[in-house]
Amino acid sequence: MAALTLHYPVHTLDGEEILPSGTLLSDTTLEEVAARGKNVLSPPLPAMEFSTVRRDLLALTGRGVYRTIFGDEAEYRGLIRLLEMTRLPLPVLESLEFYKRNDPYTYHHILLVFALSSHLARNLLDEFEEILQEASAGPFHDFGKICVPLEILTKKTALRKSERKVLEHHTLAGFILLSYYLRDPGILAAVIARDHHERLDGSGYPRGILLSSRFVEIVAACDVYDALISPRPYRVSIYDNRTALEVITAMAEEGKIGWDVVQVLVSHNRKGKPRPEECKVSIEKRGKPPEGNLYGIVLDDDGPARH
Repeated sequence: MAALTLHYPVHTLDGEEILPSGTLLSDTTLEEVAARGKNVLSPPLPAMEFSTVRRDLLALTGRGVYRTIFGDEAEYRGLIRLLEMTRLPLPVLESLEFYKRNDPYTYHHILLVFALSSHLARNLLDEFEEILQEASAGPFHDFGKICVPLEILTKKTALRKSERKVLEHHTLAGFILLSYYLRDPGILAAVIARDHHERLDGSGYPRGILLSSRFVEIVAACDVYDALISPRPYRVSIYDNRTALEVITAMAEEGKIGWDVVQVLVSHNRKGKPRPEECKVSIEKRGKPPEGNLYGIVLDDDGPARH
């Protein structure tokens, strides 16, 4: 990968520094991080059996819009069986417990992206092994947020540019931490953590690459969709589902994600569950963001505060 420089340190949940700020992320550096991780004994454990993950995921997928998305009982049972097969390193599972206590928004988001990305992958990927790999990688996407201060993650007003820069650090932090714990910087989970804010047209971050991984594209779309339709500290109310789907559709129109991903998401939103390839996606825009929404708004550091 092209070398990037860390603007902030990367540390584990218990405070161990893996890399300091200013580090150049060369292939050699990443290989050294992976080699150090071999000294960490952390066997993968069943994600659905950890703490209250099963109970919480079942509750979240039965609420609001998700009740329709996961409304086909046979498909839902198959999805749960798939999720039951996923195994995650203990430090990742411990991060879920950390967020459950300190930032429930992020905790719920991670579980819902886990379920939704796995659900869409069953339509978009051909081989079962690929679907299982996608399901296992989904919960890792925001793992790097353990390196972002809670006061930024839970802020109720618009972020400043400097705060936004710290927030964006979670992509590289997650990549490094998973390279460390999984001992491989090329493993899918680490790649998803790094690239889930990249876009097909190169407009994303942290590298501004032309996204080419179908795995990452699925998680990226689910990440945006859930961020819109689920509660967040920076707005009073959620996006209504039509407006959220229009945002995702606009991303496809702009070449940021593929139309087939949008079709699968829209088809699962319809009670009749049409086949994705037969699902017609409206490009009419009639929705509007909720009042007081701060999604996507970033303030200058020296500008007036917004309340």
